[in-house]
Amino acid sequence: MVKIGDRLPDMPVLMEDSPGNKINLAQELKNNGLIIGVPAAFSPSCSNSHIPGFIGHPSLKDAGKVFVISVNDPFVMKAWGDSLDPSNQSGIRYLGDPSGKFTEALELSFDAAAVFGGPRSKRYALVIDDGKVKGIHVEPDNTGVKESAAENVLG
Repeated sequence: MVKIGDRLPDMPVLMEDSPGNKINLAQELKNNGLIIGVPAAFSPSCSNSHIPGFIGHPSLKDAGKVFVISVNDPFVMKAWGDSLDPSNQSGIRYLGDPSGKFTEALELSFDAAAVFGGPRSKRYALVIDDGKVKGIHVEPDNTGVKESAAENVLG
């Protein structure tokens, strides 16, 4: 699993809004930021509490660039972001990891075949400082919303 002090995988496999818009978080997060991993866009916990907690948190603006990642396609992620924050006042960006390669590189995937049909991302938040992982908040049961909740990550 990803560790404190690790650099992010240098992989242009994440997609924002469409398959043609590849994003490499190692390049995007050379300074400070936050990566929030979720098992599924539009799932109840992700949509009702986890991501809204970040959108509405007063310290979000101090976190740097913020990305939400799920093993979903970029169209689903765009639609989900639009539904959660229609005017994108939070500045959070929603990225699809359709192949799961980024999630696997972090060693943060789990077998979710029974519910989602295949491997998915554990629920997590990574605090990035100077391009390196400074904080790791991973849910021990993969899907809960406690360790990775906004109040634990942002204070």
